Parts: sequence; C-alpha cells; structure tokens
Amino acid sequence: MDEDSRYEAVRSRDGRFDGAFFFAVETTGIYCRPSCPAVTPKRRNVRFYPTAAAAQRSGFRACRRCRPDAVPGSAEWNVRADVVGRAMRLIADGVVDREGVAGLAARLGYSARQVQRQLTTELGAGPVALARAQRAHTARVLLQTTGMPVTEIAFAAGFASVRQFNDTLREVYDATPTEVRAAAPRGGARRAADGTGIPLRLAHRGPYPAAPVFDQLAREAVPGVEEVTGRPGARTYRRTLRLPYGAGTAAVAERGGAPRAGGGTRPGGWLEARLRLTDPRDLTTAVQRLRRLFDLDADPYAIDERLSADPRLAPLVAARPGLRAPAAADPLEAAARALLGPAGCGRLAQAYGKSLDAPDGVLTHLFPEPAALAGARGVPAPLSALAAALADGALRLDPGADRDDAQRELLALPGMDAATAALVRTRALGDPDVAPPGVRTPDAWRPWRTYAVQHLYVAGELPR
Repeated sequence: MDEDSRYEAVRSRDGRFDGAFFFAVETTGIYCRPSCPAVTPKRRNVRFYPTAAAAQRSGFRACRRCRPDAVPGSAEWNVRADVVGRAMRLIADGVVDREGVAGLAARLGYSARQVQRQLTTELGAGPVALARAQRAHTARVLLQTTGMPVTEIAFAAGFASVRQFNDTLREVYDATPTEVRAAAPRGGARRAADGTGIPLRLAHRGPYPAAPVFDQLAREAVPGVEEVTGRPGARTYRRTLRLPYGAGTAAVAERGGAPRAGGGTRPGGWLEARLRLTDPRDLTTAVQRLRRLFDLDADPYAIDERLSADPRLAPLVAARPGLRAPAAADPLEAAARALLGPAGCGRLAQAYGKSLDAPDGVLTHLFPEPAALAGARGVPAPLSALAAALADGALRLDPGADRDDAQRELLALPGMDAATAALVRTRALGDPDVAPPGVRTPDAWRPWRTYAVQHLYVAGELPR
C-alpha cells in the first residue's frame, strides 16, 4: 500500500489493516491503529509506520482510546520466510528478552550487526526497540489484569530495572505504572484474584469461525496434556505449557467477543483466555504460543480473496469465511502426534513428561522435552531420531526456523515420509503455504495452500 491508500484505510476506520501498519499524528504526538474511532486527522499531519516500535522510536505514544499495542500481529511475518520474517517470529516468542540480540542473531545465522541493519532498514526499529515495545504491552496487561506488585511486574515483563520500566511506560503510554493500572478499561478482563490466573483477550482480525478449530483440537487432544470440555458453541480448550522459565496451564473459550457495531470495517474480535504460570516472565511466550496454536494473526481478508477466486473453493470460503489453520503450542508435540496420534502421545507424556506440581483436573503432565525422548526405551525409531535431532540442534522447529531447511532435515530422518514431513511443516512451523503430497494444489492458491487444504478437510472433501 502507498501512503494515500493507508490514509484512505484510516479515514474509513478499516480494521482489516490493524497490525499491518500504524499511523501517528504529529500535532498530538500519538500513534494509533487504522480503525481508531477518534476524529480522522488531516492528511498533512499523519505519518505511517510498519510497527508500533517504529512509532515509539520516533517519539509517539500509544493512543489510550484504540490501544494500538493490543492489535493482532502482522500476518506478513507468518508468510515471509526471509530473515526479517523469521526474526519477527522469534522476537514475538521472547527470544531477545531471554537471549539478547546475540542469541537472536545466532538463531538466524547472521551477525548481530546484520540483523540490526535489516530490521531497522525495513521496519524502522531494531530488535531491542521491537522487544521493548512488546515488554511495554506485557507490562500493561499485567498492570491491568493482575494484582501483582509493580516491582514484580517490571521484572516479569522483561525489564532490567524498575527505573527502565518506569521510563518506558512514561514514553509509551505517557503515564506512570499506577496511572496505567487505574486506566484499566471498564468491561474488560477482570482483575485476577490470587490463584485464578491472568485473564486475557486474544485479539484477531476479521471473522473467526471457532467451531472447526475447536473440533480439530478436540479430535487431536493429547490425554493428560490437553482437553476440550463443554457443548459445541461454548466449549473450553485447556492445556499445559512447557515454557522457558517454568510451567503453565491455559484455558481458551470457544465463544469470543466482538467490538460494537459502527466502529469501522469488520475490525475483528477476540477469544477469552486465562493463563496460570509458575513464573510470570513466561507471559509473553505463553501468549504467543496460544496465538500460533489458534492462528490468530492470520489475514482472513487476503486469504479469502485469493481462494474465493477458485471455482472449487469459492463455495467453501463463502460457507466459512475466515477459516483458520491451527498450528501448535509445542512443535515436538505436533511432530509426535503426526507420527503416533493423540493416544500414543498421551502414553509418552505419562512415561517421559514432567508431572505438574499441582495437577489441574485431567491436566497432569507437560509434553516431554526432546532430550527425554531421544533414545528412550519404547519410543518408535522415527520419533526417537526426530527428538535427537531437535536435542542436538541438527533440526529446528522453533518460530524462527528456516522452513525449507527444516523440511530437508525432516526428510533425512529414518522412517520419515513426505506426507508426515508436510504435516509437521504445517503444524509445528505454522507454514501457510504447504501442499501435502497427493493433493492437487494449483499455484493460484499460493501463498495460502495450507488454508485451501484446510477448507477441503473441513468440508469433508479430503480424508484426514
């Protein structure tokens, strides 16, 4: 989009572009999402930015009305396989907070200087600024949804000091931590009481047909690790999470929410969720893994427009606009399920997974780490080889992995066939453009072949 097209999106308050770009107003010093309901500023006063971090780096603070830091992530990073796309997926997963810029660069196979230059050139902000914007959002969520002391929130959000935390909130939100907490929106997520977890709204753009997603998660649920309860239309998905600093459990409701009518063009809505974490530093990573699992950063408008041009897919898209393709919260779990099925994965979790310190109903175990399955007795040879490759770094299935390299490594493993490798690429790596072997997938469906195949699966035109 050129800047005139972006301004037209702002004038029409078009929520389809929330997260795709941000606009800032020079006369007010505020940046917003395109669907912001405030009076549209004059064109000469507007500047556009590809990320919230770039707007913050230029001295603009977040709008308190439209909360631009809470928009869905840009769908561009899910599609792109270059270093910028891979870097953005890793930053969203919290790698910079845990491993620094050097760790991010090492995972990407570039020098820190090269990563800094490429991100700054294309996005207007480097990895530190991008991670800082994410930390500020995490801090706001914790301030407005929990009763945690401010000092604990500062370190849980990833800040190195309370002073850095205070300075960042003043720069990003033009408010102190106390003022941010007091500004929690009415009717929003309720403040968490002790032991009840952190309530969240997981935003998405456009329509979100939740029923097919929950149907699939119910079919694939790993005993002891996942469960789906309730009646269709009001189900709850629950699972355990193995996270960098500890363990957690998550619950996501099928019945989500949507903004009031009249707020722009189809701005989307959210899924209600609740997280219980042994270490609050894992909040950013846990949220991002749920977003990948539920495919909340997809761009349904671009996907539906491309696929509905095909006569075979057009009626399927019309029947289920915005259909999502779930990915995975744990890439090893997704790969193991492709090889063994849910019941086999449940037996692995019981035998080799870590038990929760406090079981949460039927949720009793974390899915095993790669090292626990590599060479373990009773683990089938293909899965043992896959786990060993993950444990020693020969294979990577994290958000920043090179998808083509990962597929080559998968196909080199003993007992791995092309169909299983394609399924792992779809689920573990969240690739939106996978063509399973034996399924006719015209080039006209690219770069959304994963979604085309999902439509065929859900409609019963392909066997699962």
